[in-house]
Amino acid sequence: MGEKIAFIGVGRMGSGMVARLIAAGHELAIYDPVASAMAPLAALGARVASSAADAAATSSVAMASVPGPADARETARLIAGSAKVKVFVDLSTSGPAAAQAIAALLAPRAISAIDAPVSGGVTGAAAGKLAIMASGPAPAMERVRPLLEVLGKVYRLGDKPGLGQTVKLANNLMSAASLAIAAEALAMGVKAGVDPAAMLEVLNASSGRNSATQDKFPKHVLNRRFDFGFANALSFKDVRLCLDEAEALGVPMVVGAAVRQMLSITHQIHGAAADCTDLVRVVENWAGCQIGSKEE
Repeated sequence: MGEKIAFIGVGRMGSGMVARLIAAGHELAIYDPVASAMAPLAALGARVASSAADAAATSSVAMASVPGPADARETARLIAGSAKVKVFVDLSTSGPAAAQAIAALLAPRAISAIDAPVSGGVTGAAAGKLAIMASGPAPAMERVRPLLEVLGKVYRLGDKPGLGQTVKLANNLMSAASLAIAAEALAMGVKAGVDPAAMLEVLNASSGRNSATQDKFPKHVLNRRFDFGFANALSFKDVRLCLDEAEALGVPMVVGAAVRQMLSITHQIHGAAADCTDLVRVVENWAGCQIGSKEE
């Protein structure tokens, strides 16, 4: 028998996760402030709720995939009023401080909190191939593990709230840093006269390869589409959260600070709707070159 799940936030990531949970036989009640986002999932059998509290009213497990820490905390506050929910799973990248605050908020209501941020993007969400970085109490973790395994591979990082969030922030910092340094390296090569596709082939057979050289540049930069699908604003938010956590722990982040600045500049130049790969255009403009063309 499937679980009754409240799922809050059915945007690009959440919609793929909800579709997989429905296909696995679970009963979903969904809510998103953007009503049009819920229609395709309603067609798959999800109940469209009028609010997060309404979704939670009939569910034993609540899940959230929301933009940031404030949204995650507010969702948890609304879920806390449910008499049925026993476990709250935050799939968002909301940071360790939010995870700890959520656990403290829900504990008096006998609701266990699991922070389980994900990596793998929209494609991974739809295919059930996310990397899920989870932490929280063992009994609650074992209850929701079968649900999370529908979405991808689960990495349990301990009982303490926020450990999953810590690893996710570190991952996203490294991903953003890879994009920034690859942009500078490719710009240098192109300015010197190297074909960027040829340079990427060499890099990807060498020790400099990373997620940017293997995926973002070949598929989303050389063709000038800049359409990886992860917003620069979200990357900027994640790196800010990471550096805040590092500062609180007394860990220096010299390289991380430079990455944060690059993301901030990209945001200022290309706006809130910019894709994360638009950072490359900032480097190109400074270097006076173009990496790839529409004919690539």
